[in-house]
Amino acid sequence: MTCRHLATLSAGCDTAFTVDASRVTFGRGALAEVGDRARALGMRRVALITDARLRALPWFEHVMQSLTAAGVDVAVFDEVAIEPTDVSFEAAAGFARDAKPDGYVSLGGGSVIDTCKAANLFATYSAPLRTYVNAPIGDARPVPGALLPHIACPTTSGTGSEVTGIAIFDWLEHHAKTGIASPRLRPTEAIIDPRTTSTLPAGVVAASGMDVLCHAVESFTARGYAQRAAPAVPSARPMSQGSNPWSDLGCREAMRLVAAYLARAVHDASDAEAREQMMWAATLAGIAFGNAGVHAPHAMAYAVAGRVRDFAPAGYPSAPLVPHGIAVAVNAPAVFRRFGEFCPERHLEAAALLGADTRGETAGGELLARRMFELSRAIDIPNGIGGVGYRESDIGDLVAGTLPQQRLLANAPCDVDARCLETLFAEALHYAD
Repeated sequence: MTCRHLATLSAGCDTAFTVDASRVTFGRGALAEVGDRARALGMRRVALITDARLRALPWFEHVMQSLTAAGVDVAVFDEVAIEPTDVSFEAAAGFARDAKPDGYVSLGGGSVIDTCKAANLFATYSAPLRTYVNAPIGDARPVPGALLPHIACPTTSGTGSEVTGIAIFDWLEHHAKTGIASPRLRPTEAIIDPRTTSTLPAGVVAASGMDVLCHAVESFTARGYAQRAAPAVPSARPMSQGSNPWSDLGCREAMRLVAAYLARAVHDASDAEAREQMMWAATLAGIAFGNAGVHAPHAMAYAVAGRVRDFAPAGYPSAPLVPHGIAVAVNAPAVFRRFGEFCPERHLEAAALLGADTRGETAGGELLARRMFELSRAIDIPNGIGGVGYRESDIGDLVAGTLPQQRLLANAPCDVDARCLETLFAEALHYAD
């Protein structure tokens, strides 16, 4: 290790990695702690961000009872979009400015938590939307200071947004999915109650579960942190710093859990053990990718989700939509098959953790791709981007929609340019027929 780091130092690469995480409380019944946690953070008036579907479920009432019992005043915003847009972000920020809270609680999936992050940011530091949005679509200016405390309560087992500093949305004018990334967006605390997944439809569990899987595998196979240029100042080290010993721990365990419990969680809503273990896998993978970063499958997913025509998945409202987890999963086998040669031992280990027989195998990329495809088909994830409505004639547009995601593409284990993306999308049309 010493020799490798000396070589890294001489090449001008980074020699350290940073570990960031929200405070996490995990367990059945944990939602009862929201009020006490809010008071401990000094909250007296909170903005509770959720969506209309969640407001009708018992989890909303659990949180409201906990907050009111603790003497916390609550203002509720329940107009979060299933896939947030610039318009829905602006609406939430406007609500937050009017509500004048001293803290935030989010209850919902990644869309709700991301919307809460944006509301907190733009209500605290009012600015045009593009100010903090990732380049090249936005100005990528740093968040100027601390935000108000935010307690995130996830109700899906997938995005990991409760422990990351990333907020994703569709910018309608640009026909692009993009986001805001800053350590200051990371929720102060995450309160994770796995009971909330008992009311999720199978299709949502499948899509979010594939997001967990891709978080773990992408972070594990990302460019190593010591291959990244050293930051000009330590505080400028990116959140997507590459694979590192800390992120590897969460990735490995998340992959093992997904292999054991994903299909069970999808096919049997009464399997409390499987759904709880998938919630824990989501937490681990979220902490991992929040400290390592994902790469090409997620970058490609933004274009796949942003250019949807008429695909309408089971378990979601009947409107054109490629849920985020599906948008990532349909690209993943093609990417790992191609990228396996750049870090074969990691692709091989990932395949083994996902249950593949690796005895005598050396082609880790192909084996990993095959295993991910098997896992996705077992839970009825569409076969490639062709399965969600794309054709060969769409590849140019998909490449154009992916190239702006340089924050993610730069994290891949090899250089990714337009020609590489053309190949990946062509191979992602159908993994197997």
